[in-house]
Amino acid sequence: MTTEVLDSKYSWFRLAISLAVASFGSVGMWAVVVIMPALQADFGIDRAGASLPYALTMVGFALGNLLMGRLVDRFGIAWVLMMAAGVLAVGFSLAAAADASWLVNLLHVVIGFGTGASFAPLIADISHWFARRRGIAVALAASGNYVAGAFWPLVLSAVLVDYGWRDVYLALAAVVPLVVIPLALCLRRAIPESALQRADAASAARIRDVGLSLRAMRWLLAVAGVGCCIAMSMPQVHMVALAVDIGCTPAVGAQILSVMLLGGVISRVAFGAVADKLGGPRTLIIGSALQCFALALYLPFDGVTALYAVSLIFGLSQGGIVPSYAVIVREYFPARQAGAVTGFVIMATIVGMASGGWISGLIRDLSGAYELAFVNGIAWNFVNIAIMLLILTKTGAGAAHRRVRAA
Repeated sequence: MTTEVLDSKYSWFRLAISLAVASFGSVGMWAVVVIMPALQADFGIDRAGASLPYALTMVGFALGNLLMGRLVDRFGIAWVLMMAAGVLAVGFSLAAAADASWLVNLLHVVIGFGTGASFAPLIADISHWFARRRGIAVALAASGNYVAGAFWPLVLSAVLVDYGWRDVYLALAAVVPLVVIPLALCLRRAIPESALQRADAASAARIRDVGLSLRAMRWLLAVAGVGCCIAMSMPQVHMVALAVDIGCTPAVGAQILSVMLLGGVISRVAFGAVADKLGGPRTLIIGSALQCFALALYLPFDGVTALYAVSLIFGLSQGGIVPSYAVIVREYFPARQAGAVTGFVIMATIVGMASGGWISGLIRDLSGAYELAFVNGIAWNFVNIAIMLLILTKTGAGAAHRRVRAA
């Protein structure tokens, strides 16, 4: 029964549905990036203040990944996604009607919470349906976030020019539940108990060989996640604003962001294949080192053409980082805790994105430019690499990965 279910045609069908859900359900993470200059003009606030809604979106996103990840372990992904679609509809519609910046900020916590169901919970769910191709499956499910980032900024920036940010949010309040709820109903089938039992038995054998306690490893992964995503947040969160700073329109900034995230989709799929060969820790180290290199490329260039080129390189470099955490969790933690542990670690990466986005805005306000924000990201990237090298040393990741594939 287990052999028939894992890596089956149904598994790939389920992955396609999950990717579609993530592409729509993740819009809350990118809509706020597009409207950042409009919020700044509407409420008369500085760049750090305009960055705060994104930071609070990521706070809600972190909580959504953590809490909904736990709910997925108990109730399955379908009901969680339908609940999240309702939360997004409420959050977008109320934010569109808000007449004070503090209320807009608060409602972005709600939007982020609803968006959280479309990332770690979906990744954890799909990881149960694959064994030999788990790395690629997890990477593809995680790519929905980047597909959303490549698609929605282009669409929303066009609506923004003609109608304003409030109409953008009202449209999203209607579109998201209309698409996500029917797709979620296709994911009601549960993984067979026999598959969970076999996965738990395999993980128990691996855990005995790890030179770290699971508690210590969980926290090390969390700190590493904060570090890599403070670095990652600078280009992703501030690309539209950075483009405006050098004289471009928000639409051009959205195009540059889309190029970056399309590169991220390619990168995530490629690194998923690498993870199936090398395992999660090694794949994460490679991705983090490449991200550090790409961040450094932003420092000497500030023209529009250079931004397009460097942003593509950045996207191609870092897309495999976050999905690697989910692969590591499945390599070393019990299968029945996949939703909770993946949600916890992904929550930490989101804390990095939230704090990094706000800190970058603050550094820009204080220094008048983004160069020092890129330097800050590079420094945090080195923290991530150091922690992952420690984990690789303590876990004997190569042997462990071979046992995972054998299981």
